[in-house]
Amino acid sequence: MDVDYDEEVPEEGARPAGRRMKGRGGEDDDRYAGKAGKFDRLDDDDDETGAARSIEGWVIIVAGVHEEAQEDDIFEAFSEYGDIKNLHLNLDRRTGFVKGYAFIEYENKQEADAAIKSMDGNTLLDHKLDVHWAFAKPGKLQPWTGDPRDPLHVSKYEFRKKTRR
Repeated sequence: MDVDYDEEVPEEGARPAGRRMKGRGGEDDDRYAGKAGKFDRLDDDDDETGAARSIEGWVIIVAGVHEEAQEDDIFEAFSEYGDIKNLHLNLDRRTGFVKGYAFIEYENKQEADAAIKSMDGNTLLDHKLDVHWAFAKPGKLQPWTGDPRDPLHVSKYEFRKKTRR
């Protein structure tokens, strides 16, 4: 067997020049050059609240809602601070009573912030309300203070047992 030492021998692991790979990553192309791969972002507010906007508005969560409260009771109490875009009051399927929390959506951040500052710690139907932002930006303040009566962190049985007088 004759060996020609003048020929270039490809190194181990190198791809042959004439071979093309199928699929993505086979060659360097300009598929992601320019604006492709860059996504729109919401402006970073740099505020101290750490609140994050939902798709349609600013959502707050109200904990400590009395189990016999109606949507009208909550709507009347929170509509003083701005136009309520959406109000969601979850009911327990088994009992039909309110689970103890509500979500309220405002169009403007100022309205939602005013509702949080004014209603946090107030009473509605003899229950103390805990009002916070429903969504928080990563690395900012968390929406919950760690209250042991938080209905999202304890079972319904424990929550009712702790809130009974």
